[in-house]
Amino acid sequence: MDLSVLTFLLILLLSFANGTNDVSKAIATLVGSGVTNYRTAIAWGTGWTMIGAATAAFVANAMVKTFSSGLIQPDLAIPSSLAPAILSGAIFWVLFASKTGLPVSTTHALIGSLVGAGLMAFGSEGLIWDTVSKKIVLPLLLSPFLSFGVSCLVHPLLRLIANRWEGLCVCILPSHRALVTIDAQGCTRTLFQAGGFGVPIASVPSQCNRAGLSGQTLGLDSIHWLSSGLTSLARGMNDAPKIAAMLLLGSLQAGWPSVALQLLVFAGVAIAMGAGSYWGGRRVTKVLAEHVTTMNHVEGLSANLTTSSLVLLSGSLGLPVSTTHLSSSAIIGIGLLKGSSAVRWTTVREMFLAWMVTVPAAALLACLAYFLLTRVI
Repeated sequence: MDLSVLTFLLILLLSFANGTNDVSKAIATLVGSGVTNYRTAIAWGTGWTMIGAATAAFVANAMVKTFSSGLIQPDLAIPSSLAPAILSGAIFWVLFASKTGLPVSTTHALIGSLVGAGLMAFGSEGLIWDTVSKKIVLPLLLSPFLSFGVSCLVHPLLRLIANRWEGLCVCILPSHRALVTIDAQGCTRTLFQAGGFGVPIASVPSQCNRAGLSGQTLGLDSIHWLSSGLTSLARGMNDAPKIAAMLLLGSLQAGWPSVALQLLVFAGVAIAMGAGSYWGGRRVTKVLAEHVTTMNHVEGLSANLTTSSLVLLSGSLGLPVSTTHLSSSAIIGIGLLKGSSAVRWTTVREMFLAWMVTVPAAALLACLAYFLLTRVI
């Protein structure tokens, strides 16, 4: 089998493994706060993840460059078995973690594999350690603390807004062509009356029935759905280019030979991520939804907004962060706002242990894969 074909197939397999573990980071809050069930939440996250992964083909060149160039000394010839070994190490570890229900970072697994296989191929002098540490390791180490802090700041503000929202809703009535507010007692006040039929009116809220009015609801649940979709979109955009970049590993220009190849690779990654998310994402989702801390709508919304904003910001700068660490840290931070007893520390310890083990475990697996591949190829 041609090595480029083998590398592409391994990219698809790692994308599938990534989906089984990482879809949980955006949808666990939907299930944990009781907004919906596992099947619907996973389907929702799968769809938005695929859109994000496909979109990455056009907007994530900085992340592709970070992972495909500048990590290995430019005067070295890249062995043909290096990229397959890196992908293999990450695949085995992420699939193992998904099988055991542990949320781990595909990004950390890729870095561990890169270091392990790189040491086997070139020795310690072959990797550009300054670039590895500043552009990859440092952002990954800082991201959990940043997410923890942001969630602790964002959640009190959202809770204040939510408390006011509960006592007041805005209802847009197509039949009356009017915009009204309804307070907790069901009293209404007209804010806007359409002057003619050319002005479009949509529908909204929950306390409309209390005032004897009818309209569709746009409440915290709806915003929570949107935040979950945004987080899934951001996750797909963040992870897809890291995986796809393995096909360009060692390229001096980190550019795609053709637009057709670029679109093919990202389309394959998007589909494989979606397949892994839909058919294998439940186990890790259950851990984050039920075994870390109990959540209500506002807490889940806060965690998602924290995760999505940080992932999108770092992705635009080409700085790799772990969606796993951001999402998990945000959930833990929100749990701690209710007191340390609200957090299930046994689960948190298991998660932290998995995070710490990911890099060395993936490195060892990549070393083994490189050793075997060099004997076979």
